[in-house]
Amino acid sequence: MNFGSITQAEKNIVKSIKINKPSAIIPANDKHTASLIFLHGLGDVGESWLEVFDMYNIPKYARHVKFIFPTAPIRKITLNYGMSMTGWFDAHGLDRSSKEDQKGILEASKYLNDLIEDEIKNGIPSERIMVGGFSQGGAAALHAVLTTSHMLAGVLALSTWLPLSSTFPKVELALVAGDKKLNLPILQCHGKQDPVVQMEWGRLSEKAFKAMGFKKYVFKEYDGMVHSSSDEVITIEY
Repeated sequence: MNFGSITQAEKNIVKSIKINKPSAIIPANDKHTASLIFLHGLGDVGESWLEVFDMYNIPKYARHVKFIFPTAPIRKITLNYGMSMTGWFDAHGLDRSSKEDQKGILEASKYLNDLIEDEIKNGIPSERIMVGGFSQGGAAALHAVLTTSHMLAGVLALSTWLPLSSTFPKVELALVAGDKKLNLPILQCHGKQDPVVQMEWGRLSEKAFKAMGFKKYVFKEYDGMVHSSSDEVITIEY
């Protein structure tokens, strides 16, 4: 079974994303033996999260890690009255009944997988590559890890949700890479007062991952946190 993989029909609608600027990168301070690829949220740029990681001195503690912060292409966003801004895919609404941009989500997922493969070509084993993201970026990351053929080091998903969740099995596992992916560490963090990606979205994502049998999936809720990150989230040890 292969319900979690991208079908040929879906592959036909996936096109190369035209990125408007190169990824912001923090090179490894010591020998490069691992990589983290982190995707920003709607309307943001990669440099913003580079500054966050830099501010908390994360690269100085993870000296062997190369940090990669891509910037999404500019596209019209339906939710924002068709205004053009950076986005990994279109957004139609803020509730669970809103239409999902399947084509855009698949494009973003493929783009992230291409970045993973670039790191592998540079000599980094997939098991030493971690992915993550905030909001839209986190959604793209969660989708990508379920459909990629690569085994990864882990996922950091902030204020986000699992998109196209109906395409994944709820009882029987059917993921690319098979049962071994059940041991993938996934940390999902969500603010209880998030007015954009509602808490319900995060909890439904938690149910989906647990239904698929992920053994190292952790969902953390934060009192007082809105659609943002916090000191507690950025400095968490997992």
